[in-house]
Amino acid sequence: MTPVILLAAEKKSAEVTDWAARIGWLVGLALFIALVYWLMREGWKWRGTLQGDLPELPSAPDEPGEARLTMSGRYHGSTTAGQWLDRIVAHGLGTRSRVELTLTDAGLDVVRPGASDFFVPAAQLREARLDKGIAGKVLTEGGLLVVTWAHGDRLIDSGFRSDRAAEHTEWVETLNHMINKTEGAR
Repeated sequence: MTPVILLAAEKKSAEVTDWAARIGWLVGLALFIALVYWLMREGWKWRGTLQGDLPELPSAPDEPGEARLTMSGRYHGSTTAGQWLDRIVAHGLGTRSRVELTLTDAGLDVVRPGASDFFVPAAQLREARLDKGIAGKVLTEGGLLVVTWAHGDRLIDSGFRSDRAAEHTEWVETLNHMINKTEGAR
């Protein structure tokens, strides 16, 4: 027999797809993804409950004074000072968002469209520095402006990234100069 005839004799029909098994796997996968999402959401809410002792965030005064610096960019979150992965989620501090920062003699006004705004009085500011990461967000070295401030009995690091990264150095110098003047007056 020739090889062509042998090949023709061995042809089989295609297997029939088992749609019930395939749909079952897809439904199972969808339920697993929904379960993981629900567990993450519950963990976020639980973290907020554990941080319930954090006092309400102050709001900006009616007359904050003339703006020393302004910046548009992104708010990347807040953490316990010195612990860049210990995200604070109470009072919306864990929500990443766009941000408009304004530094005045009264303090730092943080305006976040779609999230809670807050104000850090000048007396509560502790330090400003350039860093590379906060709350699970890692950027290039010096790509993040981190402001340390006191709230209640906690020190908090808040991370910001300007739309124009060249502004970060000016912010660090101005904030630290302002903090040193405030500490000297105490």
